[in-house]
Amino acid sequence: MSQNPRRASLLKRMQRSWQLYVLLLPPVAFSLIFLYWPMYGLQLAFKNYNLAAGIAGSPWVGLRYVQEFVNSYLFWPVITNTLILNGYALLALFPLPIILALLLNTLRNRRFSKAVQLITYAPHFISTVVVVGIIFMLFSPTSGVINRPLGALFGRPLDFLNQDTFVHTYVWSGAWQNLGFSAIIFLAALAGIDPELHDAARADGAGVLRRIWHIDLPGIMPVTVTLLVLNAGQLLSTGFEKVLLMQNPANLAVSQVIDTYSFQVAFQSQIPQYSLATAIGLFKSVISLALLLLANWLARRVAKQGLF
Repeated sequence: MSQNPRRASLLKRMQRSWQLYVLLLPPVAFSLIFLYWPMYGLQLAFKNYNLAAGIAGSPWVGLRYVQEFVNSYLFWPVITNTLILNGYALLALFPLPIILALLLNTLRNRRFSKAVQLITYAPHFISTVVVVGIIFMLFSPTSGVINRPLGALFGRPLDFLNQDTFVHTYVWSGAWQNLGFSAIIFLAALAGIDPELHDAARADGAGVLRRIWHIDLPGIMPVTVTLLVLNAGQLLSTGFEKVLLMQNPANLAVSQVIDTYSFQVAFQSQIPQYSLATAIGLFKSVISLALLLLANWLARRVAKQGLF
C-alpha cells in the first residue's frame, strides 16, 4: 500500500523542523494537564459528591446545585457586587493604559520615557499579598501612614476599607499595580505604525493631538477592540485573592463576589460543599462565555472589528 502523500509530506516537515516541535511540547503538556484534565472535575456540579466514593462513584443529581445557587438569598447580592466591582474597574481603568502608552510614545526624551516605564511597570511584579499589606500600611485607620495626617486634618481617621470606600480602594490600587504593565501591548501596537505617516502629517502642519487622533488611535484600534472584548468576557471573574485579603466584616456587604463566595462554600463552611462550589464556578463560566460573545457581536456592529 502506498503512503498518503499529505501524511508523507507532514512527516518530512516534522523531521526537518523537529526542534520546533520539541519546543511545542511543554505548552501542549501544560495545557493538557492544567487546562483540559481539570475539566473532568466539572462532573461535581451535577453530582452529590461523596469524598469516600470519589467523583466516579458519586450519584448524579442534575442541575440541583445550580438551582440551589440561583435560588440562594445571596445570589443577587453576589452577582451585583461582582458586576459593580469589575464594571467600575473596566470603565475607569481600561482607558488609562492607552493614555499612558500614547503619552510615552510622544516623548522625545528616550531616557525619561524609559524611566517612567520602569517606574510604572515595577508594581505589577509585586505579589498580591504584599500589595494588600501596603494598602493596610498606608490606609489603616489606626496606624496608616496616610491616615495620620488625614486624622489630624479632619479630626478623625478615615476608614478606606469600609463599605462605602472599599470599591474605590480596590479599583485604584489595581490601577497603581497594573497600569504600566497593561500599557505594554499598546506601546507594541504603536511601534508597528508606519513612521512615514507621522512625517507626512508633520509636513502638513498637524500637531501632536491631531496625529494622535488621526494616526495613533486608528492604528491601535484592532488591539483596543480585542482587549475590550476579552475584558468584557471577564466581568464575572474578579480573581478572589485580593478581594479575599481585603475583606472584613465592615465591607462584606459589597466585597462578597462570586469567586470569594465559591471559595468560602468549598473550604470555609462547616460542611464543605464541593459540588455547590463547582456549580457556582460553572455558572460563572457559562455567563462569561455569553458576555464574551455579546461583546464580540457589539464590537462587530459598532466598530466593524471583533475578536472572531
